[in-house]
Amino acid sequence: MNPDNYLFRAPLTDAAQCVRGYQLSWQDADASAGQTRPDQTKQLLALAAQFPRRAGSGLFFIEIQVAALSADDLQPLNPAETVLMFKQAELACPEGIELAISLHAQGFGLALCHPDVTLFDERDGLLSLMTYVVADLANPDLARIASLAALAQPALELLVSKMADWDAFDACAALGLAGFFGNLCVLPRNLPRISHMGPQTVLILQLIKMVQEYADIREMEKVLQRDAILSYQLLRYINSAGFGLQMEVESLRHAITMLGYLPLYRWLALLLASTSTAGFSPVLLQTAIVRGRFVELLGKGLLPASEAGNLFVVGLFSLLDQLLGIPMPQLMQQVSMPGAIVQALLHRGDIYGPLLALAEACEDESGSAPALADALFMTASQVNKAHGSAIVWAQDLNL
Repeated sequence: MNPDNYLFRAPLTDAAQCVRGYQLSWQDADASAGQTRPDQTKQLLALAAQFPRRAGSGLFFIEIQVAALSADDLQPLNPAETVLMFKQAELACPEGIELAISLHAQGFGLALCHPDVTLFDERDGLLSLMTYVVADLANPDLARIASLAALAQPALELLVSKMADWDAFDACAALGLAGFFGNLCVLPRNLPRISHMGPQTVLILQLIKMVQEYADIREMEKVLQRDAILSYQLLRYINSAGFGLQMEVESLRHAITMLGYLPLYRWLALLLASTSTAGFSPVLLQTAIVRGRFVELLGKGLLPASEAGNLFVVGLFSLLDQLLGIPMPQLMQQVSMPGAIVQALLHRGDIYGPLLALAEACEDESGSAPALADALFMTASQVNKAHGSAIVWAQDLNL
């Protein structure tokens, strides 16, 4: 694998800000210019095949070239979890149409990128093989393409190719369209700033402090019993598939008795990140969860296993200001966190900060991931494996 090939993900975000899948690409300059080479595409397909997902947890969208495909490249992929994206010119030949027919028969989802509107008028048979069409938000024929896609037999879903910022997202949402939101966190959404934390947030922070102090289980149960909805949500998080428990946990006492205090720290951190009163954003929460797991996996082998919980919290909490609508310095004054976590969140410093900075760089299409990875003596392969595993783990949580 090219040492400068670092995985980049763009979430497919619908009008309700829910994540339906991810477009995967390489972060390097050639890929961002739309000039991915066939060998890079083969590498991307091979990487995606390493991360099987549960049915219904989400899709991987991958743009490919006809020349880059072979049966061996596709064999490890699960067709039900994979959408292959083609430019119209790639399929405008007998070989391309034959390939599309074969892929459709195998069960792969197919997407036609930037189609000419006349293709719909011609009732081209190629469209009957597609599940999606992908177009630019600025396309002057966007409304017509949306209308024609809905009328196609079978109906096609129109996706927006790249939402550059939150204004573009709002424009797509107003049209009821889903789209790929690259560089999601580079341009934060402007949310109303909250001067005071909500009661659920305060309660969770109290529980986090009690966990850090190994408080008596009975006292923690009394605090949690103040909010039945919070109790339900916490147990749902604990029992979610991503944590891999072999039995159903029925109470906070059961969870601590079976698993100890440290896992509860992680679950409460997840719960805290979902208590926004500033305008809940599922895509931001999903991004925070991926980032938390990503930072945790990057730290494996570099830091002791006992640091895993802190690493996860560092990644998750790095978006807490956006999720809660409270500036990070103010949050750190109100949340009792170890100094290393505070330094990482405020300054990308101390032992956790460089790992957080690397995870963030992998979310920027033109980021500085290679230099940050080199400084940590990590290879692109190690970073990409951690990144892909984090994406799948977050999808499997199904929160």
